[in-house]
Amino acid sequence: MEKLLFTFLLVFSTTAFSQQLTNRPIRLVVGFTPGGGVDIAARTLAPKLSELIGQPVIVENKPGAGTNIANEFVARSAADGTTLLMNTAAVAINMSLYRGLPFETLRDFTAVSIFSESPNILVVNSKLAAANLKEFLALARANPGKFNYSSAGSGTTQHLCAELLKLKTGISITHIPYKGTAPSLTSLIAGETELTFANIPAINQHVKSGRLRPLASTGAKRAELMPDVPTMKEAGVDGMDVTVWYGVLAPSATPRPVVTALAAAVARAAHDPETRKRLAEQGAEPVGNTAEEFGRILRDEVARWAEVVKASGARAD
Repeated sequence: MEKLLFTFLLVFSTTAFSQQLTNRPIRLVVGFTPGGGVDIAARTLAPKLSELIGQPVIVENKPGAGTNIANEFVARSAADGTTLLMNTAAVAINMSLYRGLPFETLRDFTAVSIFSESPNILVVNSKLAAANLKEFLALARANPGKFNYSSAGSGTTQHLCAELLKLKTGISITHIPYKGTAPSLTSLIAGETELTFANIPAINQHVKSGRLRPLASTGAKRAELMPDVPTMKEAGVDGMDVTVWYGVLAPSATPRPVVTALAAAVARAAHDPETRKRLAEQGAEPVGNTAEEFGRILRDEVARWAEVVKASGARAD
């Protein structure tokens, strides 16, 4: 019944949403600097969403504090559908990684829809003497504490993927957080850090240019754009299947008809042939689920990453 209702709403999402908002631009807030996976996903979604709902959709970057600046801004915004958040599991991870946050994910946000998803890829500076994951792990074990890993900020999946790798392999590497994927990759390419986890849209050009070397994917299967890169399990590290989702959230008091219509519009945008093509070129897949489905995923993510944070002893820098 839920699927049938969603299909109906998918068809009429433009009309339903236009009845809720008239002549008001939508802000799609991103907690990262331009150029990273979340920013790329937001800028892929924005024009198609604008076309569907008949209003301008403006991507606004508010980086810093592991996306908490953007998270708090949206949580405190008017709950009328005009200010939305585009984020990854960072919005769930931060609940256990940070203390004293002025917002609570499951209380202050309502899930709208996951737009797309892709795996993270473990990449190293191409000058590092490690051709594969096994060689890197041997190098790290022989040099405990010597290597630094960059991330798009504390609480991001990049951060927690590396902490999970430490848990699974026993290596000692140091976290260097940045305010987004772009500066994180700049540090890696410059040799200031040795490795990172990042998504395909952000690293693809650097891998093609030879500046970065991919070692393994966190996906359950190999990425179509990088078929020669093994999964973490194939490379010898089990229990590291981490799919990175890019989801849209709204302030919790947003009226349900607005949330439902927005979710239908995001789903319609995700599965538009032109969008699917763009996502495929980025190594991502469309999702476009219901608000209820995303809500369940969000609750599961809060619980899942709380266990990883506790087990790893990770904390916000």
